[in-house]
Amino acid sequence: MTQLHQLRKGSTPLLILSVLAEEPMYGYQIMRELERRSEGYFSMTAALLYPALHQLELDGLLKSDWQDGQGKRKRKYYSITPKGKKALAASQAEWKTFIANLQKTLEVSAGS
Repeated sequence: MTQLHQLRKGSTPLLILSVLAEEPMYGYQIMRELERRSEGYFSMTAALLYPALHQLELDGLLKSDWQDGQGKRKRKYYSITPKGKKALAASQAEWKTFIANLQKTLEVSAGS
């Protein structure tokens, strides 16, 4: 597993929470929205998304409910909780600090 793959996997909860901060969505919709926002860079599979959604729900960061979808099929919609909004803000700050320091380090080593 590459370091980049590990970083992507580690950012999964942050990505999910950031998408759901705007509006409730069902699983496939979350995958498509992540892909759209990142212009295809974050292409998430159901095998990665659904366990992450379930864990975020167990942690109290998301809640879910079944709603009627198009036609007669019901879909499970996920929405962010107040606890999830706080976790999102904290994660965004941590990632911004990490990225800024990583960039500084890379620029110094590139200039050496």
